[in-house]
Amino acid sequence: MTTQRAPWHLPRRRTAAAHDRPGRAEPPRGTVNWWHRVAHWARVYRLDLAWVGFVLLNLLAMRLDPDWGTVPFLAIWISLTAIYGLRLWRLQPTILTLAAVTLATGGILVVQVIKGQEDADYLAEVPLIALMFLVMVWHGRRRVAAMEERLTAMEAVQRVSQENLRLLTQQQRFLQDASHELGTPITVALGHAELMERAALETEMAEDARVVADELRRLGRLATRILLLASAASPDFLRREPVAVEPVLADAMERWGYLPRQWRLGPVTSATVLADRDRLALALDALLENAIAHTEAGDQIEVSARMRSGQVVLSVADSGVGIAAADLQRIFHRFARASTHRNREAGGFGLGLAIVQAIVAAHQGSVEVHSTPGHGSTFEIYLPLAPADAVTPAGQSSAPGAASQ
Repeated sequence: MTTQRAPWHLPRRRTAAAHDRPGRAEPPRGTVNWWHRVAHWARVYRLDLAWVGFVLLNLLAMRLDPDWGTVPFLAIWISLTAIYGLRLWRLQPTILTLAAVTLATGGILVVQVIKGQEDADYLAEVPLIALMFLVMVWHGRRRVAAMEERLTAMEAVQRVSQENLRLLTQQQRFLQDASHELGTPITVALGHAELMERAALETEMAEDARVVADELRRLGRLATRILLLASAASPDFLRREPVAVEPVLADAMERWGYLPRQWRLGPVTSATVLADRDRLALALDALLENAIAHTEAGDQIEVSARMRSGQVVLSVADSGVGIAAADLQRIFHRFARASTHRNREAGGFGLGLAIVQAIVAAHQGSVEVHSTPGHGSTFEIYLPLAPADAVTPAGQSSAPGAASQ
């Protein structure tokens, strides 16, 4: 009669092939981890281990074969210099290694001198070479420290630059948002002020409404100019096309010619520039507005264009009061005003010339000013010529629709 074992008495299943072989046991987990650590350490320090083996061979050669002289001795120190140049140990391992090499090589030389195998003069080589190695270590650590300081300084400069760029971007975005958001309430308030001015029955109330409307128009112009300056660095600030110079100057004279000044259109060269026509007209308007603010009725304002060194020079000259030499260095800054004849009643914000500089810089041009107090000022805009393939033989723009602007 046969008996069957209960299922819970079945032998445990072996999962490893080593368990199926009698007499083979799995090594402890700690031993495996230890061997892995040793293998990793040997891979990381294989160059140092090779150097240690080289030193031991040369020490053995010094001890067993004195006829080699100091060749193994010098080979040890040269290899120490080479391995330090490659590894750049920290200070404590370096000092310990130097002490070990000094004692080992010096001890063998002392034994050889005592036995009469070497001259006593060779003993002086040990401290001298050790001192030379220490000097090299000192210079190496100085260079490493200097490099680390330079990297730290570069990282600090990079962090400051990134922070400045972030702040500049935030400032630009704030100016754009603020100028844009101010446009709607200013327009609404201006509309109501104009209605109040027209509907006012009393002269005093109408005058007050007119003052409010004028100030709102002024605030609207300020918001528009701030928005223009804030967007000057954006990639879509300009829409360039070949633009003939003469029509731009003629249009500017027509816009401003109604004011009581002696307007004169000077010599105008036939040239074409690659520019944004609207932005260029805005820059000329700012220069003409500045000339009007510095002149009185009957003073002369002249607009002209000429060629100079392969560039087109647009010039706005006036015979007004001029600008002091101290103000010439700052008039292109934002919200800067010249001390002479520049006040709130004249309508100046101190942004007109800053707008001129921003527009001209976006065109890869430059702007200059020449002024003598009491004899007027001359502002010159330098713009590069349009490429030859963008201009027709007649000197007009080849861009579609340019003639209609």
